Amino acid sequence: MSVGAAEIVPGAGGGDLGFLDMGGGIAARSPLQLFWRRFRRDRVALASLGFIAFVIVLAIAAPLVVKALGLPGPTAQDPNATDAFGSPLGPSGAHPFGVDQLGRDVMSRTIYGARVSLEVGIVGTAIATAIGVFVGVLAGFFRGWTDMLLSRLMDVVLSLPILLVGLGIGAACAVRGCVSGTIQPGIGVIIFLIALFNWTYVARIVRGLVLSLREREFVEASRALGASNARIMFREILPNLVAPIIVYSSLLIPLNILLEAALSFLGVGIRPPTASWGQMIADATPIFNTAWWYMVFPGIALLLTVLAFNLLGDGLHDALNPKAAK
Repeated sequence: MSVGAAEIVPGAGGGDLGFLDMGGGIAARSPLQLFWRRFRRDRVALASLGFIAFVIVLAIAAPLVVKALGLPGPTAQDPNATDAFGSPLGPSGAHPFGVDQLGRDVMSRTIYGARVSLEVGIVGTAIATAIGVFVGVLAGFFRGWTDMLLSRLMDVVLSLPILLVGLGIGAACAVRGCVSGTIQPGIGVIIFLIALFNWTYVARIVRGLVLSLREREFVEASRALGASNARIMFREILPNLVAPIIVYSSLLIPLNILLEAALSFLGVGIRPPTASWGQMIADATPIFNTAWWYMVFPGIALLLTVLAFNLLGDGLHDALNPKAAK
C-alpha cells in the first residue's frame, strides 16, 4: 500500500476489517459505519426500510393525511355511497378505494388500520423481546436447575396453540377485560397474548448465545476482577447480543402483525368500529363477489407491510453478520 493512498483493507470471508489508510494514517471504522456500509448495498432492504418509514409516518399522521386527501373519517357512514339496494359502490373520485357495506371509506379505514398493526407489532414485539432476553440470559448464564426449569417453561409455552388460546382469552376478555380490567378488549388483549407466547422464540436464541459467551475470556476476566453475576450478564454479555436481538425482533414484528390480523379476522381481536386490516378482510368475505375492493386494498396493505418487515429483517441479518457480508 502506497503512502497517501486510500484503500479499504479486506478481511476474511469477504468482509471488511474496518481500516482505512488516509494519508499514511490508519483510521478505524466504527461498528455502525461498517453496518451501514454493508446495509446500504442491499437495495431491497433499503426499499423495505423506506416503505416501513412511509407506513409509520402515514399511521402517525393518519388524521392529517385523511383530511388532506379530502376523505371522511374511518367511522363516518355515507348512505349516498351505496346503491338503491344498499350494496357498496366501488372506487371513485370521492372514494378512491371504494366504500364498505355501511358506506365507510375504505381508503380512510386502511390508513387508520396501519395504526393498529404497527402498534401491535412494535409494542407487542418490544415487550415479548424484553421478556425473552431476560429469561434467555438467566437460563444460559446460570445453567443447572435454572436452565432446566426455564427451558421446560419455554417448551410448555411453545406447545400451546396460540390461536386457540387467543380465541378463548379474547372471548373471555371481550366485554369488561381481564385481570380486574388491566387487560382491555382489543389491542390490550392482543398485546397480552403476544407477550404471553412469543417471548419464547427470543429466549431460546438468547439462551444459546449466552451459553457460548459465558465461556469467553472477557467473562473470565470480569469474574477475576470480582464483578457480580448481574454485572457480567447485563454489562458484559448483553451488549454482545444486541445485533442478533435486533435481527430476530425485526422478524418477529411481521409474525405479530399477522397474529393480530388473524385474531381480528376470527372476531376476537380489534372490535368495530376501530379500523383493522384483519377485521376489514373478515367483513369483506361475505360480499367479496360484489365488493372486491373491500378485501383487496386492506389485504395488499397487510401483504406489503409484512413483506417489508421480512425483507428488512433479512437485510439486517446480512449487515450485522460480518461472515454474511459480500
